[in-house]
Amino acid sequence: MRPPYGANCLVTIGSVSCGPVTIPNSPSSRWVQFANRDVPLRCWWAEPFARVDDTESNSLANRVYIVLPEVFGVNAWVRSVADRLAAEGYPALALPLFARTAPDLELAYEPSDLAQGRRHKDATTADQILGDVAAALSWLRERHPKAAIHVVGFCFGGHAAFLAASLPGVAAAFDFYGAGVNRMRPGGGEPSLALLPEIQARLTCVFGTADPLIPAEDREVMGAALSKVDPAGERLRVVECAGADHGFMCEARSSFDPQASAQGWRLLLGDDPVG
Repeated sequence: MRPPYGANCLVTIGSVSCGPVTIPNSPSSRWVQFANRDVPLRCWWAEPFARVDDTESNSLANRVYIVLPEVFGVNAWVRSVADRLAAEGYPALALPLFARTAPDLELAYEPSDLAQGRRHKDATTADQILGDVAAALSWLRERHPKAAIHVVGFCFGGHAAFLAASLPGVAAAFDFYGAGVNRMRPGGGEPSLALLPEIQARLTCVFGTADPLIPAEDREVMGAALSKVDPAGERLRVVECAGADHGFMCEARSSFDPQASAQGWRLLLGDDPVG
């Protein structure tokens, strides 16, 4: 099922209307495909609008993003995130997390869609995620060899972004409401939090205090673990958005929180160093 909305559409979910996502500068966006060994990865690639005389824009980009989706796949909202980053001047690649079981997955935000997405999540392993992100890193390095690569993920993609922070070549990672990091690892094994000593990237974990999937106990465990490694909070930090629910960044969800989303975007773009 493809969601009945696009990046510039008014979205109504139940009795909640979510306004359009405004993209001030139209980026150049398209589907691209590359592979992690024998696994094709169908991705959404958004590049900043290039002027006719801007022939060296690819080599001059100083930052590029990998966007990791929720369990709903690389849907219109996830693509709009990549497009918004490109409109801000940063190329962005939205990477599927379920390439083996649902390579073209694109769901809306209904309960049936959530159940379908969770089935694919349960069939996905941390090793698969890390391998696919590593392939995306290589693809981006070929195009932007001098750029710092930032990874951002939402929901299950937030958990995946935490995992990806352990990969060489990731300069910064943003985990937006990735649940279960301190409790489990996709596919089994020690909780993903055990990878913290391997993380050399800057890592920002952003949680809403009203998120039932990440209770206060989990947020405290995460904060304590990051503070133990980086007491000054210069590289590793947890940012809490007061009163925000799960999915607060997404305009297409009833839990969208404009104030928390604005703070999240400031963090993501580097305009809110304190958080």
